[in-house]
Amino acid sequence: MVGTDKEEIIKRCTEMLEDMMSDITVPRSIRRSAGEVKNKLLNGEESLAVRVASVISDLDELTTSLNIPSHTRALVWSIVSQLETISIEE
Repeated sequence: MVGTDKEEIIKRCTEMLEDMMSDITVPRSIRRSAGEVKNKLLNGEESLAVRVASVISDLDELTTSLNIPSHTRALVWSIVSQLETISIEE
């Protein structure tokens, strides 16, 4: 996968996380977690593969929350599936 493709995936995922953070139907704790995940994904101190693996783990944990609405859970799974295309190829 070309670097620009990876950047495009990261951009799409951060946009989806921002949508989740601005959705008032999502509980505040879930929105806060989405913000933390977004910051971790954009943190350039670690390699992309490490960031993606960490974010996937955090998002997977987020989906187990009892407070997460079903539409948000589906959005999280969509983000995870896109991020997995990066981690597989690293």
